[in-house]
Amino acid sequence: MPRHNKNDIFNFLSKCTLRKCWNALKVLGSYQLSKSTGRPFMLGLPLSISVEPTTACNLGCPECPSGLKSFTRPTGTIKMDFFRQTIDAMHKELFYLSFYFQGEPFLHKGFLDMVRYASSKNMYTATSTNAHFLTDENARKTIESGLDRLIISLDGTTQETYEQYRRNGQMDKVLEGARNIIKWRKALNSKTPMVVFQFLVVRPNEHQVDEVRQLTKEMGLDDVWFKTAQIYDYHNDPNRLIPSTEQFSRYRKDAAGQTVPKNKMPNHCWKMWHSNVITWDAKVVPCCFDKDAQHIIGEMSTSGMKEIWESKKYNEFRAKLMRGRKNIDICSNCSEGLKVWS
Repeated sequence: MPRHNKNDIFNFLSKCTLRKCWNALKVLGSYQLSKSTGRPFMLGLPLSISVEPTTACNLGCPECPSGLKSFTRPTGTIKMDFFRQTIDAMHKELFYLSFYFQGEPFLHKGFLDMVRYASSKNMYTATSTNAHFLTDENARKTIESGLDRLIISLDGTTQETYEQYRRNGQMDKVLEGARNIIKWRKALNSKTPMVVFQFLVVRPNEHQVDEVRQLTKEMGLDDVWFKTAQIYDYHNDPNRLIPSTEQFSRYRKDAAGQTVPKNKMPNHCWKMWHSNVITWDAKVVPCCFDKDAQHIIGEMSTSGMKEIWESKKYNEFRAKLMRGRKNIDICSNCSEGLKVWS
């Protein structure tokens, strides 16, 4: 599971203000009250949001709608003016801003300008990348942007293994990009970003878990995080991706021999009370599991986040989850709360 070094923790805490802390207390209190009463209640505003820079991606990963070009929703790139307006309206309450949903963030030409703008508003910024565009120049600009966390996807320690999931990818480019980042972080005497490899454990690469740990140390990254793979058709696993190592699998066999998610699926979810996702075209969806934006809660082109966050439609979604999480498609194959120790 993700760990955080001391520099990263202190950096995150440095973003705190009394206003943000008071908002966090209201949100946490709302969540606890909702759990105890079984009815959704909301005070405060989101503590965290994810913004989608673009739906475009250079890879073709088999369980990713972006890589497979299989979206039913519109695809495109976020407008800079809309992004700035969103941050201006929300930054006083926000602790955390993730620059990823679907797509490769570095394909947006203004991506690092967005990071720089958000960082200037005193919030913790993070992104996830396949690292194919971390050239020497981009690596330096990334450090200078003020980005707080950089997650680099590395799903294999050899090209043969890596490309079985990261199709069309080149592992040597990923390693080169990681080295560029570490080089410029040292050259610019910067404590940020925290740089981690994220290793999506699937059957073709599960034998390389120890190797990627060693590679992380040798390259001087801060950590390696292991992630379980979401499989859409997990009953059949057509791409044969579910690992045999139980520790790294999101799924298990039930008494009838059927493949089912490991999670106990309680009828509540912290994410519904503290965060959401804004797509490139200003749609608000409940969380990152709604990859095709099937559950649009509101549109920021016509409403503000406060109006959407406290809306009847949002509370109806929260209430539906509390009545039966397994009855919502994006919630029935969810890894929230599933720990994978690294």
